[in-house]
Amino acid sequence: MSVRGYQYRFISLKAAMARRYELKARARKQEETRQRIVEAVAALHEEVGPTNTSIKAIAERAGVQRLTVYRHFPDEPALIEACGAHFLSQNPPPDATPWGWIPDPEDRLRAGLADIYDFYQRTERMTSNILRDLPEVPALEAATQPFMDALRWYHAVLSEPWSAPETQEDLLYAAIFHAIWFDTWRSLVRHQGLPVETAIELMVRLVRSSATR
Repeated sequence: MSVRGYQYRFISLKAAMARRYELKARARKQEETRQRIVEAVAALHEEVGPTNTSIKAIAERAGVQRLTVYRHFPDEPALIEACGAHFLSQNPPPDATPWGWIPDPEDRLRAGLADIYDFYQRTERMTSNILRDLPEVPALEAATQPFMDALRWYHAVLSEPWSAPETQEDLLYAAIFHAIWFDTWRSLVRHQGLPVETAIELMVRLVRSSATR
């Protein structure tokens, strides 16, 4: 190969490498912008709730133009889904697996409620706003599905060691679900000022009264 051929090949290789670097830098910048938008949505949802979160507010918080928000998230469901995934990655719900290793039903319920109530305490503002706005924002239904699935899992694990007469099965089901629901924790701990441990014992008594071992 001639000197000119080597020079041409070197210049072409250099241009290709520069092009790849440029594409990677652009993709990285786009991902950083997308992440800023998602974090802005999560912050606003936690502060004011989905209903009161506008595209203008999201753009201002993220430091981008409104069109940039639409370019990354063309519709509300996509935006809310990304926000929900981000928030849960930062605040993972409890893992119910270890509760299933506890044979005593009351001790299992205490352990489960302690983890669940700790999660509610850490995510109180966001959870409260999401549940409040759920009827007004249809896109929230799909975004909250992982949380609802987790509650069903918690209920199944915590119900397993309990038994009740056939006439009381519905009461047992309702008592355990009531115990693990966010509004129950908030009512007992926030509104009535009970210590978490006392609130848990109250729920254990409620479930006990609806079941037989």
